Order: sequence, then structure tokens, then C-alpha cells
Amino acid sequence: MPVPVIAIFDIGKTNKKFFLFDENSVEIKQEYFKIPLTEDEDGFECDDLEVLTSWVLSTVEAICQSPEYHLKGVNFSTYGASFVHIGQDGKPLTPLYNYLKEVPEEIFEEFYRSYPEEQNSLETASPSLGMLNSGLQLYWLKKTQPELFDRVVYSLHFPQYLSYIFTGIAVSEPTSIGCHTRLWDFEKGKYHRWVEDEGISRVLPELVPTGQMYPVELCGHAVDIGVGIHDSSSALASYLVRERDPFLLISTGTWSISLNPFTQDALTKEELNSDCLNFLSISGKPVKASRFFMGYEFNYQIDQLNGIFGKPEKYYKSILPDAKILEEIKSGKQSCTFHPRHIADTPLVQGLFSGNNWNPEAFGSYEEAYHHLLWGLSLLQVESLKMAQGSAEISKVFVDGGFVHNTVFMDLLRFYLPDHELIFSDLPLGSAYGAALVLEASEKKVV
Repeated sequence: MPVPVIAIFDIGKTNKKFFLFDENSVEIKQEYFKIPLTEDEDGFECDDLEVLTSWVLSTVEAICQSPEYHLKGVNFSTYGASFVHIGQDGKPLTPLYNYLKEVPEEIFEEFYRSYPEEQNSLETASPSLGMLNSGLQLYWLKKTQPELFDRVVYSLHFPQYLSYIFTGIAVSEPTSIGCHTRLWDFEKGKYHRWVEDEGISRVLPELVPTGQMYPVELCGHAVDIGVGIHDSSSALASYLVRERDPFLLISTGTWSISLNPFTQDALTKEELNSDCLNFLSISGKPVKASRFFMGYEFNYQIDQLNGIFGKPEKYYKSILPDAKILEEIKSGKQSCTFHPRHIADTPLVQGLFSGNNWNPEAFGSYEEAYHHLLWGLSLLQVESLKMAQGSAEISKVFVDGGFVHNTVFMDLLRFYLPDHELIFSDLPLGSAYGAALVLEASEKKVV
């Protein structure tokens, strides 16, 4: 008898993953997919949308053909801040632009002359992040390629594009629209006025609930297709569906994002300047989120250490907490010399590491330098969590994602958060699990 399954595509900037969950939300299959990057028209690296699309379609087709499984539903959890622009023929008109792409500063200057930066940031709960403000990607496209923009019928955030290739239905969805896009006015609970003023609303399709799904004929029977979900919000969803008590979540990976879905605080100018913002949850409510580029920074620094000390690529995975080094760190007798290379130089970073001279070559061993790297990242993590927490009296903290397996990082996190109940979730598939639960909850009419 074929096993009823839900298929989830969990697509991050670093890892592209596919999971099957059974009717009890138990993972029964996973695959990792690695593709070479391609380049956009300016020569800037980006994910290859055509290859990704082919992988998703062929993977679902393989499940359909397998006698082991009966496919019930498909959903998508992907990184945000990325649009796919659809033309009249239903096909993408542009590459999947990288949110790290640099664009001419005059584009943003022009935008902020019409919509003053500080006011717009507070109203949209979005720090100024360049292309990471995905709404400004639309503004950039309109200003730099007006003829192409005129041909755009729909601009879909990446999760909704993956849903679209199965359903042919173009939609917008709260967790993608409400994630540092500058599109959403959090005070008014609707699109910001600039979206209409600039003609951007024309390409944004109907906004539907995160739990919306559409039955599509696949595998010879109806399969429920979800509309997708932003990966950080998806990681949070897996807890919101199950937990009754207030909690905070640290979701680690390429980004480390501290999430507070029980916030009562309005964002301040100081918090925005330190990369703190609001998301929208699966229920459309504000989530206070403080984030920094932890995984990206970690990978960069590991490459440096490997080169300095002549170690293989994954050597760091063999390192266990060194009690002597940790004792020296925790004693307070040493000052942290770490200074990040790729984490934005915000007031938070300046307050922790101002004037620091990070020189890994000065350490006597790879292990010592590695512990000091994790020390710096853990200090950032603690302050980032406290910023997200604000005035909320919450002590329960879930930690999930790849850094849960980093024993040095976890040891330091426990030490610096003695008043918090830390619950480490051994679920590197947290965002995939959330996408599965949202789809299942929709089927049960819970969401």
C-alpha cells in the first residue's frame, strides 16, 4: 500500500532540500540538491531559475511515478527578498536576481527623496537593506528597465513562483510580503501608499492567506498545492502551530534570525538601524525579528582559518568544546577581538566590537582561533535575541537550524543566557517542517 505523503521543497541560499513527510508529520525521505550558480545580465551571480524549476518539477514527477508513495500535497519554503517576474506567456522575464546584488545608489536616493527614509523605514518596519528590501527591487526594475517592467504581468516572491508552476495561479502571501520588503505599512495593515503611487501594485497579485491551497490534478488524482511560505516564517510556524505558551525562536543558518511573535513593542529608529524589523506571521500578525548574517560570516571565517592553519574544509566539525579555552573566555579576563567581515556595521556590532583588531593568525592553534570566532558570534547572537525580546517577559527560547550542532556555540549560548530556558531543536529541517504543518493545518481547517 503506497504511503500518503506531503512533499516539501526547502530552498535556501546555501542548501536546496527536498523532504517527504508522512501523515504524522514524520520525515521519511530527504534529498539535497546542489547546483552551480549562473549570472544575471550584469555578470552578478544568482541561482539558476531554470535548473531549479526543472529540479522541482522532475522531483514531483518521480514521486508520482513511485509505487511507494501517494502524494497528497506539495508546499514550498524558500529564502525571501527575491522576485520572479512573469510575462504574458506565463514564463519568467528575468533571472532570479541575487538579493546581494549592488544597484546604483542614485536609485535609492531617488526613492528616498519621494519617501523619506526614516519615516518609510518606521512605517514599513524595514531597515534600509538595498536589494534585500524586495519592494525596492520592483522600483529598481521599473526605473532601470521600464520597457521590461511594462511587460511584467505578475511579480511573484520566490515561494509563490514555485506554487505557480504547478497551479498557474498567481498570488501574494503575507509572510513574503511582510518580510523587510518596504511594501507593507504595518500600522495601517495594508500595502504602503508608495506601492500605489509608483504603479507597483499593478504587478502584485491577490493577497491570500498563508494556508491557502489549490487542488491540482497530479499523479492521476487531486493534489493540494500550497502557496509557499518565507523560510524564516516557516521555521516559526512549526512552533506557532504546536506551542501554547509565549516563546522566542532563534533560527540559525545563513542568517541567524531571533523571532518574537508575541511582541507588543513598536520598532524604534535605533532597532531598525541595528537590522531589527517586523515580519508578518502565518496569521498576518507582526513578529519582531532581529537578524544578522551569522552563517555567511562563519563560512567566510572558516575558509580563512583553513588557509591559515592548513586544515581541510570540514575540519571544524571535529572540534569539541575545549574546557581550558572556554574557561579563559568565560572568566572575563580576555576581551573578544573578533570583528566580522560580512555582517553589517550596525550600532549593535559597533557596541560589541568597536576598535577590535581581529587577527586569526595571532592565535597559537586553529582550535583557539575557532573558539574565539564562536565567542564573537555568540555575543552577537545574545544581543540580537535581547533586541527581539524587547520588553516581553519571555524566558522560553527555542533554537533550531544548523548551529544547533555546533557544540562550542551552544555552550557559550547557555553561559550567556542563564535566565532563559534554552530548548535545542534537532531539526535542521525546521522551515520544511513548518511548511508541512501549515499545509496539514489547512487541510484540517485550522489555519
